[in-house]
Amino acid sequence: MNRIEDVYARQILDSRGNPTVEVDCKTDDGILARAAVPSGASTGIREALELRDQDPKNYKGKSVEKAVLNVNETISAELYDHDVLDQRGVDSLMNELDGTDNKSDMGANAILAVSMAVARAGAATCDVPLYRYLGGAMANRLPVPFMNVINGGVHADNNLDLQEFMIAPSGATSFSEALRMGTEIYHTLKAILKKNGLSTAVGDEGGFAPNLKNHEEALKVLVQAITEAGYVPGKDCSIAMDAASSSIYKDGKYGFEGKQLSNAELNSWYMEMVSKYPIISIEDGMAEEDRDGWKMHTESLGGKIQLVGDDVFVTNPAIFAEGIKNGIANAILIKLNQVGSVKETWDTIELARRNGYGYMISHRSGETADSFIAHLAVASSSGQIKTGAPCRSERVEKYNELLRIEEELGQSAIYGLPEKER
Repeated sequence: MNRIEDVYARQILDSRGNPTVEVDCKTDDGILARAAVPSGASTGIREALELRDQDPKNYKGKSVEKAVLNVNETISAELYDHDVLDQRGVDSLMNELDGTDNKSDMGANAILAVSMAVARAGAATCDVPLYRYLGGAMANRLPVPFMNVINGGVHADNNLDLQEFMIAPSGATSFSEALRMGTEIYHTLKAILKKNGLSTAVGDEGGFAPNLKNHEEALKVLVQAITEAGYVPGKDCSIAMDAASSSIYKDGKYGFEGKQLSNAELNSWYMEMVSKYPIISIEDGMAEEDRDGWKMHTESLGGKIQLVGDDVFVTNPAIFAEGIKNGIANAILIKLNQVGSVKETWDTIELARRNGYGYMISHRSGETADSFIAHLAVASSSGQIKTGAPCRSERVEKYNELLRIEEELGQSAIYGLPEKER
């Protein structure tokens, strides 16, 4: 009993119409569990490698048939009869099979899909929800949804250099209330944009992608939407940004609003915006290569708001440990496919906990209907999740799964950030 009988992969499509890997894990007691992996557009240079075939005649080079083959011909044979409850053993074995620092042989997309499917099979074997299997008996904290409602950068075809402007209903008393608040603000924002003759077409993550006069206009219109929806900015709902600044960084300068800014000049802009608007979190405010910029950014704003490292840490425990030592940021973004296994993702979360860093569970811009990260957010008691606007089914599925989890937890459910991170 509890043994892995078969692991089988297939190629499916993600929300951008690009191929990705889906895996079925079957056990000897008849359990079938399934998982599919996402893909990012804005990626850190040190992320685990997503293996693609590079054949221009097959999905324009983006097919993942090699990764699928690696699961079906190599990984499956090695995992046959392995204990499905031995998540660390399964993930370690796959890493040994791969033998590289960045999973470039088997492919991080192959390894992660198997890792997630095995975790689901383990939860089903124990007859418990995935969040309980991963997080234990005390996993009951629902996260604040950081909703990306205005898109820019590589996520949209508009004139905004920065990638995400988010609303965070941190003043809600439950996840279901937060989702309602965020959704009402989202629809109010749409009406405001439409009234002003601006585009309400949506980007990869469901947010709107209007051409605005400048980035401050995005912050102004979010405050307007929060207010017109009947909420108090900074009390009921706050604002967050993901600058994704590595994508605008070149030759030591940041391309921002038609100018080439130094890290000090960009940081001054952040400081001004934080002083004027209810901003509680900035992600990737500096480029991953700009360590001096990150230190300055952290020293000037780290005592006031959350500064999240994404590209600079890539969910990798070794890289994150180096950043902690250097005093970079005060929180980390957690993306399963950046490091490529459930085990290593959990190790990174534990490292954040031990060092007093916040951690935000995140989707990718190329998503699937898989809701694993909803369970990971509750399992890890992160108190915060980033999974797009309340629009597009691959985003909404995560929110709907969190509603189900909250309903299941009943009176034991807690909402929001842990006290030390408020």
